Amino acid sequence: MIRDRFDLAGKVAIVTGASRGIGEAIARAYASAGARVVISSRKQESLENVAASIRQQGGEALPVAAHNGDKAALQALARSALDAYGRIDILVNNAATNPHFGPLLTAEDSMWQKTFEVNLFGMVWLIQAVVEPMRAAGGGKIINVASVNGLRPGAMQGVYSATKAAVINVTQTLAVELAGDGIAVNAIAPGLVKTHFARAIWENEAVYKAIIARTPQQRIGEPDEIAGIALYLAAPASSFATGQVFVVDGGLSIPLL
Repeated sequence: MIRDRFDLAGKVAIVTGASRGIGEAIARAYASAGARVVISSRKQESLENVAASIRQQGGEALPVAAHNGDKAALQALARSALDAYGRIDILVNNAATNPHFGPLLTAEDSMWQKTFEVNLFGMVWLIQAVVEPMRAAGGGKIINVASVNGLRPGAMQGVYSATKAAVINVTQTLAVELAGDGIAVNAIAPGLVKTHFARAIWENEAVYKAIIARTPQQRIGEPDEIAGIALYLAAPASSFATGQVFVVDGGLSIPLL
C-alpha cells in the first residue's frame, strides 16, 4: 500500500533546530509517521515543550540540548539517541544561523566563523557521528536543510548563502561516498518560510515585497510545507533518491525571462 511507503514505524530520527519552525514541523511529521524522534536545539526548556506536545499527540520524543557549533555536544547528541533507542536511522540537519545581514565584505571574521561552524561544520560533525550506527543497521537517510540561497546568493546574505552552497556540495559528495553503505543523502532547499529564523526578511516590507513579486505563488511558505518533502526523503518512498536538492519555494527560483 502507498501508505506503507511513508511509514516510519520502528525508525529513530534525530532532528536539529527542532524547538520551532521547520525543524519542529519535521519532527512532528516524523512522530506522526511512527518514528521515535530525538529533537535538538540550544535550549532544553524549549525542547521539553515540543517533546511534551508530541507525546500528548501519541508520539515519542527525546529532547537533547546541543549547540550545533560544538562538536563534542553533537557527538553526545548521537550517543544519547543510541543509548535511548539503540539505533539511528534518520538524521535531519536543520539547525542554522545567520548573524550577518549586509554586504558580504562588511561581515566580521567572527560572523564568518560562527556561520560556517553552525551551518556547515556542525552538519559534517553530526553526520560523522551517525554514519557508523547507520552502517551497522544496514543503511539510513540523511537530509540536510539547505536553502535557495545555496543555489543563487541572497541579497545581503552572502555569508549565509556561501554556507548553504557548501551544504549542497557536501550533500552530493556524501551521496556518492555513502551510497555503498545504503545511506541516502539529500538536501532540501526552502525558499522564504514564515519562521522566527527568517523574521528579519519577511518583516522587512521592501525585501518581502521584492520576494513576493518574484514568486509565482505570490506568498511565502509555512513550516509544514517543508515537512512533507522531509517525510518523503526519510521514508521508503524515496529509496532511489540520493544526492538531490529538492527545492520548495513557491516557484521563486524559476528563471523567468
